[in-house]
Amino acid sequence: MTVTRDAALKALSAIPAGDGDLVSRDLVRALTIEGGTVRFVIEAASAEEARTLEPARQAAEAALRALPGVTAVSAVLTAHAAQGAAPRAPAPGGGAPPALTIGRHPTPQAGPQRIAGVDRILAVASGKGGVGKSTVASNLAVALARAGRRVGLLDADIHGPSQPRMMGVSQRPASPDGKTIIPLRAHGVTLMSLGLMLKDSEAVIWRGPMLMGALQQLLTQVAWGELDVLVVDLPPGTGDVQLTLCQRTHLTGALVVSTPQDIALLDARRAIDMFAKLGTPVLGLIENMSRYVCPNCGHEAHIFGHGGVREEAERIGVPFLGEIPLSLEVRLAGDSGTPVAAGEGPVAAAYRELAARLVGGGMA
Repeated sequence: MTVTRDAALKALSAIPAGDGDLVSRDLVRALTIEGGTVRFVIEAASAEEARTLEPARQAAEAALRALPGVTAVSAVLTAHAAQGAAPRAPAPGGGAPPALTIGRHPTPQAGPQRIAGVDRILAVASGKGGVGKSTVASNLAVALARAGRRVGLLDADIHGPSQPRMMGVSQRPASPDGKTIIPLRAHGVTLMSLGLMLKDSEAVIWRGPMLMGALQQLLTQVAWGELDVLVVDLPPGTGDVQLTLCQRTHLTGALVVSTPQDIALLDARRAIDMFAKLGTPVLGLIENMSRYVCPNCGHEAHIFGHGGVREEAERIGVPFLGEIPLSLEVRLAGDSGTPVAAGEGPVAAAYRELAARLVGGGMA
């Protein structure tokens, strides 16, 4: 009998730690189970707190050893690292390896590089914020996974990472050797975001070179595994992150998201122009918040207009990939950490159709 992750967390939640327990205080990091061996890190806020948690570490080890199927337990106490540092995972011989720091200056490379094991890379972009680009990226990733594709999702919106909340993950990714980052999994999608390495309210205050270096690390130092498609959620606009991605990575192409209103389309055109100048194909346009259907009376309203993105796609000669309706369930699903595409209903159906169109066209 092999112990499950849920059983291990349940045992750890019974271990007192200050004003709560190890789990409720979010002190457990890098929990891994290999056969009968359980390894994890208890990460304190400071070295002083770490010393006070030693009894809790010992109690945690004893509680896990008492579980059926557990043959060995390794728990390491460590203090919170500086901003951008990945948590320390237990090393085979005990202790913890050096922490990995995100946010260095980029290292030189000879032209665009492929990511090992990744077949296609789709950048989800918008010319401005507020059009639902990140929501589209997370739901598209889930819809592609439900369509049978092996999917990764990279949150490249470094100043405003939102994918951890929308995908319902909060654990810190492990870095066993201080170099490689182990991504998380949620809803069938392999996920990595700088937001997983920060507190919820912690700001990233970086200039261009650090942004560029962080993106390079998230692309090349994450153990993505074998993926059919990596969906990259870009920040809004036409800045350093977009430039770095297009110039340093073999992109399959970009999907541009916009609402139908004229002011959003003005900025979407700038994003399209940027990709053209950087030699990245625009695979199609997506109209988000296309229409609103009242759940009580069935009346359809076009709050942000309707059809503007389709007309723009026809004007510039790129595919129009679909319309995503505006719905309260999208907001509720995103806030709860279960993307609407993981369920059923009209919005989930719209994402299924979008995913099918991309798969059928050989884009994903």
